Amino acid sequence: MKVTAYAFAMTYIDLNGHETWAVVPKRRKNVVVLLHGALSSSRGLLAGVGSKFPRRYSVAAFDRRGHGRTPDDGQPLHYETMADETIAFLERLEVPCHVVGYSDGGNIALLIAMKRPELLKRMVLVGANFHYSGVVDDMMGESPEEGRRRFTAKYVETHLGAEATAASLYDRTMTLLATEPRLEASDLSGIQTPSLVVSGDDDLIRLSHTVTLYEALPTAQLMVVPGASHSVLSEQPKEMARAIVKFLEGPLVPQTFLPVRRRGREGV
Repeated sequence: MKVTAYAFAMTYIDLNGHETWAVVPKRRKNVVVLLHGALSSSRGLLAGVGSKFPRRYSVAAFDRRGHGRTPDDGQPLHYETMADETIAFLERLEVPCHVVGYSDGGNIALLIAMKRPELLKRMVLVGANFHYSGVVDDMMGESPEEGRRRFTAKYVETHLGAEATAASLYDRTMTLLATEPRLEASDLSGIQTPSLVVSGDDDLIRLSHTVTLYEALPTAQLMVVPGASHSVLSEQPKEMARAIVKFLEGPLVPQTFLPVRRRGREGV
């Protein structure tokens, strides 16, 4: 697969009354929307895996409220609100899109598949969790005070004088991660969006939880990447882009010699 670096067209758009930094492709064909994780932005996804897609794909992304280059509004963080924000972005693109959701972005993609499935073609869920209990204990490997100081120091590199905003965003994010999402596996059984569930073999999300997510989604495929962490998209951008494109362009029902999970499904 030939890969090409992109020069992304960046702009600010209005999403639900909030000025939002975004990449909106002019060409609305084979659109792949990158959804970033918590305490981060679209920058890493665009520079990494997003730049490795072949030219037949159009890459789109936006920074959620308070993240990256989108201003903060100081409000509590909830996945439902972030899903509504993402739905507004997808509606703006005016065509069904593929979605690659990393971490929190994957959680948001699940909610969209439940609320507005017509907006999605296929989705890739990388390091996603449908319930907050799926995250390993002591996931950050540091105390809240250490985490807040580290994040604030990084945040103010691009947001001068925003120490208070950074500390507030960190605390609100930690509250979110400790209390949401609250879906059950049974809530996911109605999702028909073809899905690729991805995890590093040393992920922040418990492998058992990832397997439960995969088994709950009727049309899902599972990929556990060896020698990878929760940051698998940054660690292996070329390999992940190839795997994602293979999934996006592959059959809805993979053809295998000894089907068990897919036994009896159309095409098997």
